[in-house]
Amino acid sequence: MSIYRPSELRQFLESLGVGPKKGLSQNFLIDGNILRKIGAHGQSGDLVIEIGPGPGSLTEVLLSQGAQVLAIEKDPILAQALKRLESDEHKLTVFCEDFMQFPLAETLKQFLPSDCKAKVIANLPYHLTTPILIKLVKEEQLFSDLVLMVQEEVARRFTAQPGTSEYSSFTIFLNYYAKVKYAFGVSRNCFYPPPKVDSAVVHLQLHKPPAVEDEEWLFKITRTAFEQRRKMLRSSLRELVSAEEVMEALRIIGKDPQVRPEQLSLADFIQLSQKLPKKRRME
Repeated sequence: MSIYRPSELRQFLESLGVGPKKGLSQNFLIDGNILRKIGAHGQSGDLVIEIGPGPGSLTEVLLSQGAQVLAIEKDPILAQALKRLESDEHKLTVFCEDFMQFPLAETLKQFLPSDCKAKVIANLPYHLTTPILIKLVKEEQLFSDLVLMVQEEVARRFTAQPGTSEYSSFTIFLNYYAKVKYAFGVSRNCFYPPPKVDSAVVHLQLHKPPAVEDEEWLFKITRTAFEQRRKMLRSSLRELVSAEEVMEALRIIGKDPQVRPEQLSLADFIQLSQKLPKKRRME
């Protein structure tokens, strides 16, 4: 039974004696078209991890596409209810666990051939979007694609271009590990209960990170720079290196000494990190 229609979803939740939990960011999709658009990213032969599947509307779509699904659901009642979707084909495995504590690599070894990669397709719990992404984007050896529902504002920040107000150090962090694309927007009215903000789906294609001498130093520079994004880099990086050293490094990489953080691309910051002295980075 499809349970994405509001009346059917409410009836299903009532039969379980539960309702959406605000503390777990449980806002369930009730738009069949959106579910099909997201689910289309999972094809026959794909191994898909779904984070926080809730009642299982997206799970059903992924299974109908022929994907094998590992569903990780923290809510024990909903995790148990997902087992109704199990079949003789053994395409669904349900884990009642907290994703942030879930052993990804060890689990995937049991399901995935050594020369293949899995996908993550999920409507993320919004209060955990950032920590979940930090955990996932570094796993290029495990995953080829991440197709994720996030808040609209967050999606714009993830996919922002240099020179825009949404561009941030986290944008740079994501682009270091993945090609990030804004897929499509999703109205708040497509959920039950409706959240206070609109959402969007982003598609991250993971890739091997660029070769840099020191990742820690690179990200320390970007984080520090964007903490004072309105200032010129020679001022915003003063706690790490002197203004003179910043200006000299900018000159070497062909950038204006008065440049601000949001004007530099990932490639620019990589070059900058390799030209700036690291003598104070661990203080």
